[in-house]
Amino acid sequence: MTSYPEEPWRLAGQMYVSLWLVPVRELPPVAAGTRPVTVAGRGAVGAAWVVYENDSVLHYNELLRAVLVRDGRSPRVCVTDIWVDSAASMAGGRELWGIPKEMADIDIDRTAGVRAGAATEKDVLATAAFDPGRRIPGRWPLAYRVVQNLDGGLKTSSVRSRSALRLARAQWIAQESSPLGELSRRRPLLSLALNDFTIRFGDAVPEPTARPAHGVTPRSR
Repeated sequence: MTSYPEEPWRLAGQMYVSLWLVPVRELPPVAAGTRPVTVAGRGAVGAAWVVYENDSVLHYNELLRAVLVRDGRSPRVCVTDIWVDSAASMAGGRELWGIPKEMADIDIDRTAGVRAGAATEKDVLATAAFDPGRRIPGRWPLAYRVVQNLDGGLKTSSVRSRSALRLARAQWIAQESSPLGELSRRRPLLSLALNDFTIRFGDAVPEPTARPAHGVTPRSR
């Protein structure tokens, strides 16, 4: 089995994300037991290229798509599609949190703006160009929870991050045959570069509580 770090994962790097409002009929399937958050027949979809570097517990690249959903009355983020170029990340994402990671070849070139591409043996998943613009002053905190299906139920995991933000212009290209084909049909509503982010993903595993052996009563002091 592929080894991976225990949760929580502490990650750092760069993220390039775009947001869309998508007709409900075009939304990807979300975790069973949740439902998309919709306004006027549209749902919120985000897609991102991520470079995990610096002080990350693992160093790798990632392409993902996620949908804003509701678990009962609580808003959550559900990762519907995700590819990485690290076997340890894929194994940990699947086994710890139910995140459906797949392997892909991912190239993110940051020499002049950002140019990214991802492909599997069967498909060119997507390409994108990001041109970061004006920096928004400060470092911005964000906290939310990710919900996925794991072991027949819902697994909810906390995410806390902080990053510098830049507005960006982005163009996404994906063939209709790609799982991400819908991304090319409309222009993103908003695109951002999250520079030098830090993320704490997941929850600390509680220490096991010591129990007395069967038939033994702890002595009072």
